[in-house]
Amino acid sequence: MQLIPCPWCGPREEAEFHYGGQAHVAYPADPSALSDEDWAKFVFFRENPSGPFAERWSHSAGCRRWFNAVRDTRTHDLLAVYRLDEPRPVIS
Repeated sequence: MQLIPCPWCGPREEAEFHYGGQAHVAYPADPSALSDEDWAKFVFFRENPSGPFAERWSHSAGCRRWFNAVRDTRTHDLLAVYRLDEPRPVIS
């Protein structure tokens, strides 16, 4: 079992968390102006890199707060965890 460090609760088992998709994706400024194709691109098309990737996570079985994490998609190692009000850390 992998431990995920919640920014508020500390390390907890991964079963307590839910994945929320790619982090730092801005909601459309004028959603009513989007075509069906544009909505599909917004909802379903995300980056899929090999390496560090910023993701959103929810501590659903704990404090129920959302946070961001940078995870290496090759190894599943968490490289950084940070609150939504903090900037994305620079990972080299």
